Amino acid sequence: MAKGEGGEQYSSASLLNKPVSPDDIQLAKTQKNQLTVCNKICYAIGGAPYQITGCALGFFLQIFLLDVAQMDPFYASIILFVGRAWDALTDPTVGFLVSRSPWTRFGRMLPWIVFSTPSAVISYFLIWYVPPFENGKVIWYLFFYCVFQSLQTCFHVPYSALTMFITSEQKERDSATAYRMTVEVLGTLLGTGIQGQIVGMATTSCVLGPLDNVTHLSNVSKSVALNESGHVISLEDTRAAYMIASGVISLLYILCAVVLFFGVREQKESCHPRSEPMSFFQGIKLVMGFGPYAKLVTIFLFTSLAFMLLEGNFALFCSYTLGFRNDFQNILLVIMLSATLAIPFWQWFLTRFGKKTAVYVGSLSVVPFMVMVVCLKSNLIVTYICSFAAGVGVASAFLLPWSMLPDVVDDFQVQNPTSTGHEALFYSFYVFFTKFASGVSLGISTLSLDFAGYISRGCSQPTEVDLTLKMLVSAAPIALIIIGLSILYTYPINEERRQGNCKLLQEQRENEADSETDLAELSNIV
Repeated sequence: MAKGEGGEQYSSASLLNKPVSPDDIQLAKTQKNQLTVCNKICYAIGGAPYQITGCALGFFLQIFLLDVAQMDPFYASIILFVGRAWDALTDPTVGFLVSRSPWTRFGRMLPWIVFSTPSAVISYFLIWYVPPFENGKVIWYLFFYCVFQSLQTCFHVPYSALTMFITSEQKERDSATAYRMTVEVLGTLLGTGIQGQIVGMATTSCVLGPLDNVTHLSNVSKSVALNESGHVISLEDTRAAYMIASGVISLLYILCAVVLFFGVREQKESCHPRSEPMSFFQGIKLVMGFGPYAKLVTIFLFTSLAFMLLEGNFALFCSYTLGFRNDFQNILLVIMLSATLAIPFWQWFLTRFGKKTAVYVGSLSVVPFMVMVVCLKSNLIVTYICSFAAGVGVASAFLLPWSMLPDVVDDFQVQNPTSTGHEALFYSFYVFFTKFASGVSLGISTLSLDFAGYISRGCSQPTEVDLTLKMLVSAAPIALIIIGLSILYTYPINEERRQGNCKLLQEQRENEADSETDLAELSNIV
């Protein structure tokens, strides 16, 4: 299948040979901009690898480093923070390089996706391998974590910017984005399910400490006794389970990349000539100097940090504070299942009531359940109910940022009609800030657990650790959500402005594409 469009050159002399009806021209324009359901599904599948691996790393890497690789919490915090900070720095760099990439017959974005996939899969697999030496463990995990994040950035930044190149119709982009968000939430469901269920079948029993006694362990003691009465699962069994899960996820990563490459056609920009190439720092000044974009990034920086604190610490919170050591993977699965089912609702909601209203309602809907799961007495049924309800709010956090980014890019194009070809920069800097927030959340939370006296593989934790986990999954995320929503009040792109931008750009594209479409259709007929 050919990936590029508009590569043929036509002779102007052929314009005199045969007339073309206006209906033929309009039909050609409609067919070029309209996406089939198959196109949208293939495009959406391309977003799954980022969410599958991101969810597995977000939920399980911290507990893997602490309890399976048995690393000191201080070194684990260094790996998590430096790895994510490095990942964040690579996003604007890759976005800058992508924006300067030449057009190929496969497009400008798709070659990045294809060539980064094999190495990304290998490095991801090695993140979950426990090397047979102790002194170099920190270097091992830090190296492969950084390598994987860099290569995944080479996949995800071009994929994110691809939204602007699969069609020029805003309605089709929104529809494709909804497909993408649905598949990405399914990806988080897969990541949680595959990693959680495979690892959950080989969860090693905890280690009794000096603070543990029969009356103190409650729910945890039952799981330990059950493990000891049946087959005793060793630490090596748990490590093997992590390797199996990473192998399955690696295969899915490759499959999704193949489907994206063969199922999506990237359209070449034809309405405007591309702007002159600019330096890296000029690109930073360009995107961060645009007010609506800076506000949108700041809003989702705070809300993303809130949800990432919850994501990164929820497994430990369920295992130790709530005492559901053998059930945490199922609780995580319930959250992701609820989020998957809620995506169509949020797509309808933002269409009916507007995107700003959807952000307010979606972000605030999760707050009561953050409070309940911490304040109420530990109960598995109540935890499942709270998790399912919280998943509805999590779905809005997946959908809304990516639905609002094209609006900012369109607003920039309306205000700067001569500055084009910067889509990758806008998307890469947004990903930069969300990943930076993730690195900060993982680093601070793991370091906080170290200060609180976290015990690796302990059957119970000190009171200070329980209090720290409650703060990390409830109080801190709620405060960050409130700050983000306060900034949202000043966000200038409302529904009226968004629809006006869409109308202006659509008229502009139709007017500027007339001559090119006439020429192409006439040459085909001749």
